[in-house]
Amino acid sequence: MKMDAGFSLNDLTHDECHLLEKIQRRKEKLIDEIRMLQMEISGISEEMDSMDVDDESRENTREKKLIMGKKKFNMSPHKGIDYLVEEGLLEKKHEEVAKFLYSDGLNKTAIGDYLGEKEPFHLEVLHAFVCLQELQGMLIVSALRQFLWSFRLPGEAQKIDRMMEKFAERYCELNPDIFTTTDTCYVLAFSIIMLNTSLHNPSVKNKPDIEQFVSMNRGINDGGDLPRDLLESIYDSIKKEPFKIPEDDGNDLNNTFFNPDKEGWLWKQGGRYRSWKRRWFILSGKCLYYFEYTTDKEPRGIIPLESLSVRECAEEQSRQFCFELFGINAEVIKACKTDKKTGKVMEGRHSVYKMSAATGEDMADWIKSIKRVTGT
Repeated sequence: MKMDAGFSLNDLTHDECHLLEKIQRRKEKLIDEIRMLQMEISGISEEMDSMDVDDESRENTREKKLIMGKKKFNMSPHKGIDYLVEEGLLEKKHEEVAKFLYSDGLNKTAIGDYLGEKEPFHLEVLHAFVCLQELQGMLIVSALRQFLWSFRLPGEAQKIDRMMEKFAERYCELNPDIFTTTDTCYVLAFSIIMLNTSLHNPSVKNKPDIEQFVSMNRGINDGGDLPRDLLESIYDSIKKEPFKIPEDDGNDLNNTFFNPDKEGWLWKQGGRYRSWKRRWFILSGKCLYYFEYTTDKEPRGIIPLESLSVRECAEEQSRQFCFELFGINAEVIKACKTDKKTGKVMEGRHSVYKMSAATGEDMADWIKSIKRVTGT
């Protein structure tokens, strides 16, 4: 039925008005149903988007957090300990921290740095750490070998002094009939370390002989001399086999990420279907590294930032606070990633790398940090 411009509701009959009201109510109901469907679809979309988060949560077990804590410790001992305490994986008690320092996967230099600090808590940790050493029935040179293998001795004389003092106390406690005082053990321990350096450091031209070593240790046994056969056995042991000083791997990825410019979770768009994946990003030097999990030893991808810049970009569906990396002069960004199935390294072919942050503030901070690194 065609209606003219002068149509009015007053022109409708009672039945027609009733029918119109039914149509309007049905329309409102349909609109409400559409809105409910939209909310359900949105909820499903958010649930799908969060699947990676859920996967990460499942992966982020106690063991994974412990590995992360060790990584943080290797980068910065204080931050590592604080992280483990905050996650409830370590009690801030000197006995518990000392036990943790015997864990596998810890950087021996970082352990030495932590033990060498003179704050009261660190001194208590050092004492507890030494008390965990089983030195009973061992010759002093063997005990020293074991002790010096459990961490990397710091270079500062004051730190070495504190460590040798605690070592001497522990050794004499477990072997009370060897030396008359702990001072004797303390001085001899220092003497053995000096002998090791003199005999095996290439820069020392005049190597001490046994007579010099014996002479150097006269009168240290509470005014008396130590048995010559003890000193000879120590000299022969060190001459035949120098102390094994634990060397930390200089190629460890942790060294690359020591004090990064910025790190944190971001969503990265990628793949054949341009899906969003949650990745842990580390900005270090002039490279952006991303990992599937914070506990991964190797990055999934590396984006060199040379000749790149960063800018805020339009929001994507279900993704806010978006920004992207783009080439200043090149159409294709030179980058690489590891294929998850084959493990092969593949060259990236992106014209832009699009990311999404959790908040606007985080997005702004990433953009600022990247611009500071790239100088753009």
